[in-house]
Amino acid sequence: MTIDLTVDVSMQDLPREPDSPVVLEHLFRRQAGRIVSSLAGLLGARHLELAEDAVQEAMLRATRLWPFHGVPERPEGWLYRVAHNYAISALRRDGRIDADSERLIEGLEVRRGLEFEGEETLRDDELRMIFMCCHPELSRDARVALSLKLVGGFGVGEIARVSLVEEQTIAQRLVRAKRVIRERRLSLEMPANGGLSARVDSVLEVIYLMFSAGYGAGAGEELIRRDVCLEALRLGRLVAGSSMGAPRVDALVALMALQAARLPARMDAAGELVLLEEQDRSLWDSELFGLGFSYFARAIAGDVVSEWHLQAGIAAVYAKARISGEIDWVEILESYDQLVLMTDSPVVRLNRAVAVMRVYGASVALVELEKLEGCEALQGYHLLPAVRGRMLAELGRFAEAEAAFLEALGCGCSEPERRFLERQRVSAAGAGMAG
Repeated sequence: MTIDLTVDVSMQDLPREPDSPVVLEHLFRRQAGRIVSSLAGLLGARHLELAEDAVQEAMLRATRLWPFHGVPERPEGWLYRVAHNYAISALRRDGRIDADSERLIEGLEVRRGLEFEGEETLRDDELRMIFMCCHPELSRDARVALSLKLVGGFGVGEIARVSLVEEQTIAQRLVRAKRVIRERRLSLEMPANGGLSARVDSVLEVIYLMFSAGYGAGAGEELIRRDVCLEALRLGRLVAGSSMGAPRVDALVALMALQAARLPARMDAAGELVLLEEQDRSLWDSELFGLGFSYFARAIAGDVVSEWHLQAGIAAVYAKARISGEIDWVEILESYDQLVLMTDSPVVRLNRAVAVMRVYGASVALVELEKLEGCEALQGYHLLPAVRGRMLAELGRFAEAEAAFLEALGCGCSEPERRFLERQRVSAAGAGMAG
């Protein structure tokens, strides 16, 4: 079974009121990274910041004009042309115009006279830009931060939340990455096939972090950004269908498709968070499940087991259970045991603790969780005290559970998550008083 992801969220899916902030928010998120990628491809590594500035200027002008004049019929073309023209003007204003700048201006002028080539061109540029950002001379952390900033259109705060580090750390990584590109004159051209293959693992990490940012927003009113999730899925499928395709790429696509299939049930009609065990499985997307299991079957054809295989396997266990009582927590725990050995990720260890609770009970799981309390990467991460609160509540230690949920509420998270945590806190407090 296949699914056409050529268009994620079309303008028809969004409100058409010219002053609707939803229109602007979704359009800007969808287009920013694509237009930056396209302009950077024309301007080269030397002018990465100019490409960003040009797109930012286009967004600002849209914010000023669209609420009064309405959203253009082809908003992506409008944004691209404004950014394109700004880049030309900026190069002309630069008092240090040299032969390279003249060449760039001439090339941009030629393209300005052409009809906008459409969204598919921007999408292709987007994937190319991820490969370009994952240059081997950049550190792993710099590759991820730069890709999410330039291609994903994420702000520093969003990148910090998904990376579990401070905003200042991300800002420094971006500054250093751009300096390395500039000083070492790194090319943004696509490398030969061998060079592409060497960058695949970094590209997969970026794509999944992009998906994760859409699956669970770290702040704001929205918990889910479905368009971001489907865009990450589309990018993964492009890699899987290219010469860089491999079982681990298929496994990542399977993981994203199986997780995306549950998106319709993650929020109820009132916009409140619904836990996996309580979700209405009739709302799950059967077509995306079909896509996920198709890629999963392709993934297990290889001999090597990657972290993406293990995570996709966990997602498949959830998907196969018709009711929450049929979830095979033993199999899930075994997969997390292997993941810990493979990655030693604190987030994986946190998820493993939940599986331990399902298999061996909350008291055993609490001992496992205590091993993570001093982990620097999880400091300020709301899910650590939230999980602790659930375990304590299950043990009947309601006062401690309430304190844990209060701690979680003091961390950064989305508004739906904050409301969910508040309900958990109130429930623990009420149970404690009743006891």
